[in-house]
Amino acid sequence: MATVDRVLMDTGLAIRDMDGYAVAIGPGSFTGLRIGLAAVKGLALVSGKPIAAVPTLKALAWNLPYAAYPVCPMLDARKNEVYAAMYRFEENLLIDVMNEAVISLSRLSERISEKTIFTGEASHLFRGEIEKIFGDRALFAPRATILPSAATIAEIGLDMIKSGKQADLDSVTPMYIRRPEAEVMWEKLKNRT
Repeated sequence: MATVDRVLMDTGLAIRDMDGYAVAIGPGSFTGLRIGLAAVKGLALVSGKPIAAVPTLKALAWNLPYAAYPVCPMLDARKNEVYAAMYRFEENLLIDVMNEAVISLSRLSERISEKTIFTGEASHLFRGEIEKIFGDRALFAPRATILPSAATIAEIGLDMIKSGKQADLDSVTPMYIRRPEAEVMWEKLKNRT
């Protein structure tokens, strides 16, 4: 919140001057997603402004506007899996081709038959394996574009708010895709007793 306060002071803006708030809802770090969403919910509640819940993978794909090929953003999901989705740019729109999923690279290759641009930190982390599995179908985004930026999330969020796609303050939750490990372990412990 100190950073938010600093940015507001540097720009001469106040919370009341905001059109709304955009927040990356995941997938990603379970704790980081909860903290970010809680902060934005608090700001929205106090100011009465809307929230746009932006999927992190969509924000990654947005970094490659007008790509000629489908874009497959991916994040490391651990356990030999990635969080992945697929998007295609058509005119000025980013179209969902494959919904967010937690998936192994071999299973992902069964869903992708055409030349595709891979982006996101996992695309570089697993580059060798992706090249081996996908062969000449694999293209890679420049390293400068493999992280979602606050500006990208804000731009997508503003478009969402302007088009009436804001999130419900009471029901918006992080997009985990996979259950948190703590929940899985808790369930195992409960089932033992």
